[in-house]
Amino acid sequence: MILTNRIRLRPTPEQESALWKSTGTARWVYNWSLARQEENHKKGNKFISDNDLRKEITQIKKQDDFIWLGEVSNNVAKQAVKDACDAYKKFFKGLADKPRFKSRKKSKPSFYNDNLKLKSKPNKLVLIEKIGWVKTSEQLSIDIKYMNPRVGFDGKYWYLTVGIEQEVVKPELTDVVVGIDLGVKDLAICSDGKVFKNINKTQAVRKTEKQLRRLQRRASRKYEMNKEGNRFVKTSNLIKIEKQIRHLHRRLTSIRDNYIHQTTNTIVKTKPCKVVMEDLNVSGMMKNRHLSKAIQKQKWYEFIRQMKYKCEKNGIEFMQVSRFYPSSKMCSNCGDIKSDLKLSDRLYSCECGLEIDRDLNATLNLANYKN
Repeated sequence: MILTNRIRLRPTPEQESALWKSTGTARWVYNWSLARQEENHKKGNKFISDNDLRKEITQIKKQDDFIWLGEVSNNVAKQAVKDACDAYKKFFKGLADKPRFKSRKKSKPSFYNDNLKLKSKPNKLVLIEKIGWVKTSEQLSIDIKYMNPRVGFDGKYWYLTVGIEQEVVKPELTDVVVGIDLGVKDLAICSDGKVFKNINKTQAVRKTEKQLRRLQRRASRKYEMNKEGNRFVKTSNLIKIEKQIRHLHRRLTSIRDNYIHQTTNTIVKTKPCKVVMEDLNVSGMMKNRHLSKAIQKQKWYEFIRQMKYKCEKNGIEFMQVSRFYPSSKMCSNCGDIKSDLKLSDRLYSCECGLEIDRDLNATLNLANYKN
């Protein structure tokens, strides 16, 4: 099983400038590759292989207007082309949505570093191609073979992310099957009675969101004050405010991700033999303008992703039932289906005499699900 390890980098100002050059090159080459594939597809031609696009990039580097492409590692452009082609292949196979162009403002800055040229020293130093020896917060093991090294910026710090192959150690599991129902009011409800609260209702998150709204309003007023015709002049104060906004977004993301890690770890540590969840149509639910923001904050997709790999890591069977399975409408006692159940009905009442919380009833049905 391949697990990722993320190590913080501590580059010098000169090295950080070189890192930004690499991320900019990777973004430009990725967008250029997508544009070439789209133009070629509109003409009805066959798919352009990444090898042919790499040859075109090599010829572009020789032009005077694109000399800057040669200032970074050759592997940055090569991998960016491969990433764009792989994204297009997944789209045509129906495995992913249509790839979108990367934005300088919204896309995460990152680039690839060749794993064969990734070296480390005992004094917390790592060699990044065309960047030099960069200090790290922790020691990177020398003897381990790393896969797919990526350098990225999360809004505040630079990180090196590497893949490490690890053996799956299967612990002794119990005979308990856990059903998990995700919700908006609470993050997750388990069939064993455990309820994990909504982290977005805590004071820490609400206070941070309030600070974020204030700063966003300040930034909006600054833009209006500095408007000159059809363009906006970005002043030093506006740059500082946007940096603070970026840090608050990062803090909110870290709080939510950390809480999901704690929740999934708590479930996995009970050592169930099987975990059953619903195959939720998250992208479809996000189209509901009344619930989209709450669903986005809960990060259901990230929760399911973490449960999948943590179950695989601990040898636990993970199953997702069909999204059309009536887990909420079915009685967990007699199996009768209540077709007129409304979303506002939080207490499930059945003719057999069962009265139970709606979400707990759904988790029991998931736990009792059989193929």
